Amino acid sequence: MAAAVGRLVRACLLVYLGGEADYPDVHPDQGAALGAPAADALRKTVEMTAHTALASADEIRTYLIDQLNHVLRRPGMYGDVEASTWMLIDHLLVVERRSEVWNEQKHVWRQQGVWTPTGVKGALSLLLPPDHGYSVASVYAEFARQQGWLKPDRVLDVEAYVSMRNVVPQWGLQDRVWADVLAAFGPPSVLFGGSNPLYGKALGYVTEDPSEPMLSFHLWNGAEPGTEPSWPPAQEEPVLLAIRCGDGPFADSFTFTPEGKRRRPEAAHMEDLPGPEPASGGKRST
Repeated sequence: MAAAVGRLVRACLLVYLGGEADYPDVHPDQGAALGAPAADALRKTVEMTAHTALASADEIRTYLIDQLNHVLRRPGMYGDVEASTWMLIDHLLVVERRSEVWNEQKHVWRQQGVWTPTGVKGALSLLLPPDHGYSVASVYAEFARQQGWLKPDRVLDVEAYVSMRNVVPQWGLQDRVWADVLAAFGPPSVLFGGSNPLYGKALGYVTEDPSEPMLSFHLWNGAEPGTEPSWPPAQEEPVLLAIRCGDGPFADSFTFTPEGKRRRPEAAHMEDLPGPEPASGGKRST
């Protein structure tokens, strides 16, 4: 019954709008039979739709950028964060008439070993234990930053950024926790994940210059391999597994702490890591 009424409403709506109804078997008397209340509701719907102005391209772009920043900061709220991010990136590039940029970026990532048949998370799965999408979000945030979409909460000056890059390689060779990162470098430019200390997260630090790569600190708080997740987790706060910085081969951009080396997935042997694709179609060296 409901389907039949819906069919009549659609047919009458087309006639009301002045178009030809694509329902030749629907007689005008059937539309009239819907009664005055239904006809009045139909009229109000049409008038409301006709007088509602659509958002401008600038408004749509602003909305999509805000949504992208929210997805990157709270990836656990969006299920498959990679799919959610793809959709927003695709829509943004369409609005900006730069659809080709996404394929170009995937090509660059594929050459660096960042892009796999399962996306960015495929490359990360060989380097870090599973998380709630915050590591994936940190990679996409770098692309968003290059496009002018990322809205950092803090921007480092050049001196602070250079100092961090000089210190991190040695500083990251010892085991650290979330509080150590904050004490040493202050609040992040972008927090990927929530502020709850019982959950893992990634901390990103950027400078004003988008050509300078983001410094990403990957913090983890999960179950031991082969064990069921417990609540609360064994650690009181997330432990630092790795610091990532650089736009060269993906695996080479990681500095692992001792804990990070211990918790690397068992499949993450050097010969298995995705590396840069050969430029001339030759075999990749192992």
